[in-house]
Amino acid sequence: MAGIAVPIILQMLLTNGLSFVDTMMIGRLGEVEVAAVGLANQMFFLVFLCFFGITSGTGIFIAQFWGDNDEKGIHRVVGLSLVSTLTFALPFAAASFFFPASLMRLFTPDPAVIELGVQYLRIIAPSYIFSGVSFSFAMALRSIEKPRIPLEATAVSMVLNTVLNLLLIFGLFFFPRLGVRGAAIATSISRGVELIVILILIFKRKLPVAASVREYLDFGAVLAKKFFMTAGPVLLNEIAWSLGMVMYKLVFARMGTEVVAAANITESIQGLFFVFLIGTGNTAAIMIGKKIGQGKPGEATIYARHFLVQGVLLGLVLGILMSATAPAVVLLLKMKPETIALVRLTLIALGLLIPVKSFNLHMIVGVLRSGGDTKFSFLTELIGVWGIGVPLALVTGLIWHLSLPAVYLLVGIEEVFKLVVTGWRMRSGRWINDLTRKDIEEYPVLEPTVPTVP
Repeated sequence: MAGIAVPIILQMLLTNGLSFVDTMMIGRLGEVEVAAVGLANQMFFLVFLCFFGITSGTGIFIAQFWGDNDEKGIHRVVGLSLVSTLTFALPFAAASFFFPASLMRLFTPDPAVIELGVQYLRIIAPSYIFSGVSFSFAMALRSIEKPRIPLEATAVSMVLNTVLNLLLIFGLFFFPRLGVRGAAIATSISRGVELIVILILIFKRKLPVAASVREYLDFGAVLAKKFFMTAGPVLLNEIAWSLGMVMYKLVFARMGTEVVAAANITESIQGLFFVFLIGTGNTAAIMIGKKIGQGKPGEATIYARHFLVQGVLLGLVLGILMSATAPAVVLLLKMKPETIALVRLTLIALGLLIPVKSFNLHMIVGVLRSGGDTKFSFLTELIGVWGIGVPLALVTGLIWHLSLPAVYLLVGIEEVFKLVVTGWRMRSGRWINDLTRKDIEEYPVLEPTVPTVP
């Protein structure tokens, strides 16, 4: 587990650390700049989650094909992933470049925020295409237990982005002071370089995911149908979830510029803690999927139980750390005292929710998806976010006018719902599906040999 999880965690830590550094740098420009970049990045957030949905489906297949030693199957699934991610990246990039003002007006009526957001979106738009290709190869590499390649590419990207941010946001040395535009230029360049590094390392080292264009596109109708039947619900899951997160951000934006600025900062900080959960959750999917591909459902079930227990324990530790360090973290901010106080209280509130979120992340991303049980995951997420979370956000934020920490805590009821429902699904044993074999669709539940998860 450590051999796979640590490089993934380090990569995600670098990625989220970069987001945190960006937010802190832009935060020194003011609340309007933070709000503008945060809202403009909702477009990348949406396309990012489309990428995540597609590549999560990719990872399910590749992990099982890897366990079955089917290299041609890996190439074909990578090809399906590339075609799918580019299908989403191109229209998102076009919308951000040609209609940035219309997009910004969906999130805020503040003309100052809209003006800065337009500048940011037009520059950042091409990076969606770079990221789509990078995501596809990064997930493929993780699924064949080669997570160090994406880590190395991200490290190069982070160093470059940080240097360019310093030069272009603040105008150091002989560079112009570009503010928000400088942040967008730095991000676009670094994402392009990250893609180049990944491709060079893959093909120079002749890794199992390396193939010709013809081999990538050699997927037949049968595999494509199976892929989209499995990956489709994952994509719909991520779209439904991401649109729900956008709805939360719309609520926060209408609660005030200071509130949405505080939400952007707290979510960036929370991302630094969540990298550990994402790393172990993805590792669970890889290891469990590999066991299913090897035809060992019993071991896959035991792995799933251990990962869920570890996830809850890790969530408890991270939640305590985030709540305890909140007073120190806000000292880095150069904002209004009211905004700083709001950030501190919101971090404490989010820290209380992390253990439950950790269980759900490991269950949905690591366990259910690795077993191909994507339709059930999608329905659970859909009901949780849109049936419980979004209505609660609208009522508590816009009708009851509660504070941001209170809104977050009440919206967290959706996480409790998902914990109960997915726990029942896990115990039923109907989540295990071998996608590499046509004659086996479901395995029975293993008789308990280790303590079950409550």
